[in-house]
Amino acid sequence: MAQRPLSFLTSSWPWRSLAYLSGGVVVGAVAVLVFALGLAGGVALLVVLIGVAPLVGMVLAATLVARVERRRLRLVDLDHLPDPHRAPDGPGLRAWTATRLKEQVTWRELLFTLLSAAALWWMDLMVLAFSFGIPATTIASTGRDTWPWTVFGAIVLLASPYTVTSWAGARAAMARTFLAPRDKELGEELREVRASQARLLDSFDAERVRIERDLHDGAQQRLVSLGMTLGLLRLEVPEGSPQDELLTQAESQLATAHQELRALIRGLNPPVLADHGLVAAIEDYAGRFPIPVTVDLHLPERLPRKLETTMYYLINEAMTNIAKHSGATSARVRGRYHSDLLVLDIVDDGHGGVDPEAGTGVTGLADRVTALDGRMRVSSPVGGPTLLHVEVPCRFA
Repeated sequence: MAQRPLSFLTSSWPWRSLAYLSGGVVVGAVAVLVFALGLAGGVALLVVLIGVAPLVGMVLAATLVARVERRRLRLVDLDHLPDPHRAPDGPGLRAWTATRLKEQVTWRELLFTLLSAAALWWMDLMVLAFSFGIPATTIASTGRDTWPWTVFGAIVLLASPYTVTSWAGARAAMARTFLAPRDKELGEELREVRASQARLLDSFDAERVRIERDLHDGAQQRLVSLGMTLGLLRLEVPEGSPQDELLTQAESQLATAHQELRALIRGLNPPVLADHGLVAAIEDYAGRFPIPVTVDLHLPERLPRKLETTMYYLINEAMTNIAKHSGATSARVRGRYHSDLLVLDIVDDGHGGVDPEAGTGVTGLADRVTALDGRMRVSSPVGGPTLLHVEVPCRFA
């Protein structure tokens, strides 16, 4: 447990967050200068009816700031943020300008740039000043009566990686809110890919239900019939004979096969999920899990059927990966519903080192989340712990 903070401190995330906030100060200061010059020039030239040109230029300059921000986000957000701008309607600067001014994303980028210039950059500066400026000042001070301030500065400096990383994450989430493409801004090809993923997910669910029904009505009934046949055969076999021992072995193997088949059927289509919902189904599954699992799921009501089923199998698959590969001694599942968003965290205290790009079981989880138009993040430093964070849009009927 003691190596968890050390794993974070020795990772690249504090340094990436520091670079992101430092760059934010520079970009924000430049944005302030550009807006000040554009606004002053526009107002000054407005009297001669050409002041609109600097103002339009100021609006279009926001698209450049947004492009830089999308690239900077890669420092702290591994999920690539595509550029939602479409190709101009024709060649030349005039067509490009007209296209950009008609796009909603241009005006969201303007709002983000205004927010960055007015608040975000100096908040970045304040976080950096608090994390490093105050410790440098207090530690450098000398004197018999200044040692409490020196201790305070040392504590602030030790906490600075967490302070910087936390604010960087919050700032990146805010930037993504403004700069991420909306559904209607996605290209036709990407929309078709998402629709195809949703259709595949539906077909997998239908196939799973069919297999569950065939196993229940077919294989399971045959096993029951076979058990009855063995019972009748035992009536004809002398007790204690070699045939009696073989029958005992056969009945034992049949009982094991029957139990395994029932567990498989229950996993394919758990009745508790259909009857009582996701929370009860996960609690039931956690109660049968080989390691202790804390379930902390709070939902206002039953989720839509498709989302409920997908989230159940996502949690199921994630927990299976924990049992097989993590070496964990405990795990926790936490879920909340906030503003039309289902947020799920799955944490284990295993040895970590999960690489989402290595083609592990995490890839299948990501596919399920993407099909629901959600996002998934994995934090798994070597030495643990591993955190799987999922956000999925959810609207109750």
